[in-house]
Amino acid sequence: MTRVSRSWLALREPADTAARATELVEHLRPHLPATGRQVIHDLGCGTGAMGRWLAPLLRGPQHWVVHDRDAELLEIAAADLPGPAADGASVTIEPRESDITRLDPGDLAKADLITASALLDVLTSDELTGLVGVCAGAGCPTLLTLSVVGRVDLAPVDPLDRRVAAAFDAHQRRATARGPLLGPDAVDAAIEKFRGLEAEVFVRPSPWRLGPLQADLAAEWFTGWVSAACEQEPELIGETGDYSRRRLAQAIAGQLGVTVYHADLLALPATA
Repeated sequence: MTRVSRSWLALREPADTAARATELVEHLRPHLPATGRQVIHDLGCGTGAMGRWLAPLLRGPQHWVVHDRDAELLEIAAADLPGPAADGASVTIEPRESDITRLDPGDLAKADLITASALLDVLTSDELTGLVGVCAGAGCPTLLTLSVVGRVDLAPVDPLDRRVAAAFDAHQRRATARGPLLGPDAVDAAIEKFRGLEAEVFVRPSPWRLGPLQADLAAEWFTGWVSAACEQEPELIGETGDYSRRRLAQAIAGQLGVTVYHADLLALPATA
């Protein structure tokens, strides 16, 4: 998998926090232990943003086991503790360097909740099957947030927007040594796989809505968006020069509105 930079994660964290579907937390709470310490596994944790968002929304003492294969990001996550919990209870953290595509049931033993953020769309179908199987096998709720769904709106509209968006979506589904990535198809695939294991699944939208206050993020996102599109469809390189300069000037000036659509998914085990 591509290494994610700490600067990008820091830049996007406020937008992620604003976008996540807090309604799913309401569905989740009744399925967590009423007493004792909750053990929460965060898969592909990055710098620990999920814990910083979710821990204060849950009651009771929590122990977060944060998984990532990037030791530098794990170090940041361990140093920036989430919490405290909604009732003031303590929150502890345990970093664990691991490849989340190769987890086995023992890695998630005694979990009360499994979470991940911006993960599903970078998996292959086989990797998703394995991940869903391990999560369902843990017998606890799984909360998966901020998966792209293949829709982007920019305002004002430009004639090249749709062309770039289509090339970007194709890049999200590109073939890799691990197999084709799921990209925007990941959420539907995850729903099907969880339901195939008799889980109850809730899905809610979690769009980024970027305006003047998020101009830096909009500019950074746009640059990466166009770059991925051009990598997928090289003939766009000669067509997007003026387009990119115009759009970036709008973004920097706070005149570009960007909505990037995501979905959040909560899977409750059949026994819950």
